[in-house]
Amino acid sequence: MKSILFKLVCIAFLIFTFSSCNGYITYYNKANTIDRKFKANHDTIAFIKSYDKLFKKYNPPQSNFAFSKFETYIAYADKYGKNFGGEESLYKLLDLVAPYYSEHYKTLLPICAKYGIDSLSVERKIASSKNNLNKRLIDSFSVAFSRDQQLGRSNSLNTVKNDRINAKLLKWTIENYGYPSPQKIGLIGNDGVFMPMLTFMSHIGGNVPEYYPYFKDVLLKYVKSGECSPNEYGTMIDRHEYVNKREIIYGEYLFNFSGLKKVNRKRRSIGLKRTRNAVQ
Repeated sequence: MKSILFKLVCIAFLIFTFSSCNGYITYYNKANTIDRKFKANHDTIAFIKSYDKLFKKYNPPQSNFAFSKFETYIAYADKYGKNFGGEESLYKLLDLVAPYYSEHYKTLLPICAKYGIDSLSVERKIASSKNNLNKRLIDSFSVAFSRDQQLGRSNSLNTVKNDRINAKLLKWTIENYGYPSPQKIGLIGNDGVFMPMLTFMSHIGGNVPEYYPYFKDVLLKYVKSGECSPNEYGTMIDRHEYVNKREIIYGEYLFNFSGLKKVNRKRRSIGLKRTRNAVQ
């Protein structure tokens, strides 16, 4: 009996340790499971309860568009009269939404008003959150994203040169400020420059092999911290594999892989949803 109990304690400890080490990868996988069950059974109450439990353990991650799950949870909880944290959670959501498209927060005005947050308070919160973005990094990445699309990437020599400059900037940023998540640089830079890190990371993975080992290692840590999205990381890795004429690992491109089970195991290892596509 003692032997069985000891084994159970060891297993529980290993599960806890594994979850702790994986950080937000565990969060993403649990969120994906909740979404998959909801899609299958449409049990809204179970969906709300599951996300309520998840968000009590994890703050919503700061990675690209990750706020959408928190927003959906709040919307359903409000609709069905369940407690989601009221004003405190809404302010947290506004803080997450602020760096994105300037008009999105306005869709939250009705629910904010319902819980005692007037439009002026919403505007102030959005302005305050935007003011906390890193102005130096916004300046640098506005230039970097303009450079990324220079000449429509039609001149291969110029493109590789620019990608190398951008890789150097990204490495410097990580070493001095951490990963440039939307909570640091937003999504729209100076003069309306669109700054999608998914595209940026794809180009980094494809054209600057000398930086690849560094980014492969360090960015996984930022996936675990909730700042770099699994999609951004997986896309960088897959682009590198594709350029080197190898099967892609995470299935972020729907070609050049055949082992669907293997791909889905790898996807889960970084918090990505399963894919059903396998192309020979």
